Amino acid sequence: MSIYLNNAATTWPKPPCVAEAVYDFISNHGANLSRGSASQRDIDSLDYSLACRESLAQMFGGYGGDPSHITFTHNITHSLNTVIKGFLKDGMRAVTTSMEHNAVIRPLRSAEERGVSVDVVQCSLRGYLDPKALERALCDKADLVIVSHCSNVCGSLQDLNAIAEVCAKKGVPLVVDAAQTAGAAHIDTEALGLAALCFTGHKALFGPQGTGGIVWKPEFAEMCGPFIEGGTGSISHDERQPRLMPDKFESGTPNLPGIAGLLAALKWLEKEDLRTIRAKEEDLGIKLKEGMKAIKGLRVLGPAEGDISLPVFSISISGKDNGNLARDLFDRWCIETRPGLHCSPLAHRTLGTFPEGALRLSPGYFNSEEEIEITLDALRELAG
Repeated sequence: MSIYLNNAATTWPKPPCVAEAVYDFISNHGANLSRGSASQRDIDSLDYSLACRESLAQMFGGYGGDPSHITFTHNITHSLNTVIKGFLKDGMRAVTTSMEHNAVIRPLRSAEERGVSVDVVQCSLRGYLDPKALERALCDKADLVIVSHCSNVCGSLQDLNAIAEVCAKKGVPLVVDAAQTAGAAHIDTEALGLAALCFTGHKALFGPQGTGGIVWKPEFAEMCGPFIEGGTGSISHDERQPRLMPDKFESGTPNLPGIAGLLAALKWLEKEDLRTIRAKEEDLGIKLKEGMKAIKGLRVLGPAEGDISLPVFSISISGKDNGNLARDLFDRWCIETRPGLHCSPLAHRTLGTFPEGALRLSPGYFNSEEEIEITLDALRELAG
């Protein structure tokens, strides 16, 4: 058995109920959404979809709990592209941070080529955005702010309350990338006044890959054009894309087996209790970080003592290549990690680890204290 410490990429293993729900949908249900004859199987697909939307709206504080303003996507990259490309037009100005993932930066750079102005606010060496720096960046006219809630490189958790307050004061819509925090940190979309919350289903929500979505502020959804247009199973007489939600942003066949799996994961999360899951992950993270800090020649990037963060750690060992470290950890101890730039070159520039990158270790709920001890012993040997 391997020791899986790559939960920032995707949580593994998934709760057994997730695979069972995917299998059950394909084996016993399987009707396409809103494209049938109102048979029981057609109704089942509608029920899965609506129940999942309702659960997500409740979890993320969707506006008025309205499930119609939850859009299903294939992943958070799809979500972010839907928002960025649907809203930004030539002549607009977008503001983001130096800790963003390529899922934000690449579509923004593409928008820049179309005449959108893009400004990147520099974060600290520990990976944090100073709300005052954001406020200064918004002194000039801005049309959109996009912020990653938590770094996928070093786990630094941004102060969303302060950031949202600045954006509200300046009257600029705020879009949040919650790839690492959806399911791992409390987020109330309506209380924060977010224009859109983009999330993925396969990380801290414990759902299948190929699932994700957007929680929309209704007024902001009206301002965005659809990223993909086509069949929605509704208003089929009209050759133009429907404006009603959620159909506006959901053309084509959705990942219904994935949605069934995500719904099962959400029910499992409710039963297990998010606070219990977070507490265990935090304890494992503290044990791992404290142990690594005591290893001579090993550097833990990002957050310092007292900083608010999630258990996502990137490290470097003096004189060692992070790719070779990852290979040795797996070949000798069956420990799975993630070396490189983690699709976040800007973050690594901020942390001072570009272009070589770092080695990332991200424990999760299904890890044990024994596995953390084995990992620390392995790192001590490799650093010696």
